[in-house]
Amino acid sequence: MNENFTRRGMLQSMGLGFGGLAASQMLAGDSAANGILSQTHHPSKAKRVIFLFQSGGPSQLDLFDHKPLLKEKQGLELPDSVRGGQRLTGMSGNQSSLPLVGSPFEFRPAGECGTEFSSVIPHTASIADDICVVRSMVTEAINHGPGVTFMQSGAMIPGRPSMGAWLDYGLGTENQDLPAFVVMVTKDQGGQPLSSGLWGSGFLASKHQGVRFRSGADPVLYLNNPAGIDSESRRRAMDTLGELHQLQLNSQADGQIETRIAQYELAYRMQASIPEAIDLSDEPQHVLDQYGPDAANPGTFAANCLMARRLAERGVRFIQLYHPGWDHHGGLPGGLPKKCQQTDQPAAALVKDLKQAGLLDDTLVVWSGEFGRTNYCQGKLTANNFGRDHHPRCFSMWMAGGGVKPGMSYGQTDEYGYNVTENPVHVHDLQATILHLLGIDHERLTYKYQGRQFRLTDVHGHVVHDVLG
Repeated sequence: MNENFTRRGMLQSMGLGFGGLAASQMLAGDSAANGILSQTHHPSKAKRVIFLFQSGGPSQLDLFDHKPLLKEKQGLELPDSVRGGQRLTGMSGNQSSLPLVGSPFEFRPAGECGTEFSSVIPHTASIADDICVVRSMVTEAINHGPGVTFMQSGAMIPGRPSMGAWLDYGLGTENQDLPAFVVMVTKDQGGQPLSSGLWGSGFLASKHQGVRFRSGADPVLYLNNPAGIDSESRRRAMDTLGELHQLQLNSQADGQIETRIAQYELAYRMQASIPEAIDLSDEPQHVLDQYGPDAANPGTFAANCLMARRLAERGVRFIQLYHPGWDHHGGLPGGLPKKCQQTDQPAAALVKDLKQAGLLDDTLVVWSGEFGRTNYCQGKLTANNFGRDHHPRCFSMWMAGGGVKPGMSYGQTDEYGYNVTENPVHVHDLQATILHLLGIDHERLTYKYQGRQFRLTDVHGHVVHDVLG
């Protein structure tokens, strides 16, 4: 036997034989864009997700979780019996005192449900009967990098597939001309850096990673033709390149080649679909007004929320909005209202807009940060100023549409707002619930890598059935 006659060489020599046929079938399956699941594991309530991620850790005690006791005990020490020896960050762990601090903002019940909201989020309060507020979220991460990564990918160590990548892998796309997973980051905001790995595909094929839309003339980098190249010339080049890739694929089945072909073709189709999708000139003035004064300013949170509705209409599966800058270690009384002015009206308008368009029933909207804030002051507490440190043991978030019960609050924290006392919801539970609403059993959407089956929720997670309609 010829020592150079290897299995790979045999498949290559067969050309369009079994190896080539298998590869062609795989490529044909991908071109159908149905995802790895031929059908969902159970009937779905939601077809798509819009995740409004508030990076930095919004203070639940000043937005959603009213604790009058903290005002009564303002300046007094956090009791050891409440802390229970739980770890603190290095930023406040060395403080000689941990003085309790109440919220300077008023809380009022809203809607028929009577859920209490802070006065700095009046627009969110106006959709009280449309959303489910979860006050008992729990995470394992106490710092931003691991916390954001954990919420996005189910692991605190970077490199795992993000939630949007898992959904693209499992369900595919509803629109062949747009990415299944789109990311937008509010422009000109400070705070912790957000790397592209947060919307990456990890060990899944790179075609499943998120595509970032930016403000400006080129919303998707390198999408436009170079100067002097028209669309007809680009189409001819694409056809020729596709033939070369297909020849290579016929001789050697390679998932990276398949991905390359699919991505080139998607990019070509996006040259026509993206300009139409991002053109807000056809939006009525009353819709722009609903999202607020920044709605017509590309790259703002308001404009991104409006864009999210347009992408949802066009069948984008997972739309991730990042709004940084919620990390209020100091200056919270002045800083928090500014963040709310940027986000409160657009987020509420998105829910109202989806509802008016008949899309809320099958679109799941999620609003959350990576963790919460402490009930004690980080640094010096003064009469008019304070800050709060990171707090993983309890925080608040909300969901709307997509099969979630509207007009309810779920979970409780103790009177100090330090520990969950009723119905804890772990980050993995939230991820399992999101997948469940999309018709996916989180234990069955897996990918074998390095000898074992991986999933978004690792080996954890329980669906929170109590919040499902």
